Amino acid sequence: MQKNKMRIKKGDTVVVIAGKYKGVKGKVLKAFPKTQRVIVEKVNFIKKHTRPSQQNQQGGIIEKEAPIHVSNVKLFNTKINDVTRAVFKKAGDKRIRVCKKTGDEI
Repeated sequence: MQKNKMRIKKGDTVVVIAGKYKGVKGKVLKAFPKTQRVIVEKVNFIKKHTRPSQQNQQGGIIEKEAPIHVSNVKLFNTKINDVTRAVFKKAGDKRIRVCKKTGDEI
């Protein structure tokens, strides 16, 4: 079974389209293609209880972003100021990501 290629990458601006953070715009901090998940800036906060360690002498409760599924976010195109989809087109021997609505390279 072959999984679809993930069309969202690290550094992209996305809008959350489902869930508690619906409508929030943020930058993708990290992408996990195997599990089809992304970590978006200031979205899906969880509280993690940590023990005191060398790096964190105090310990305690830390709030951090958790991964969300890639189907719950949509790519944001700043040129048209709207959400869009990314499609792959061949340019010679390379594949490039292109905006579905306008056709310009992402």
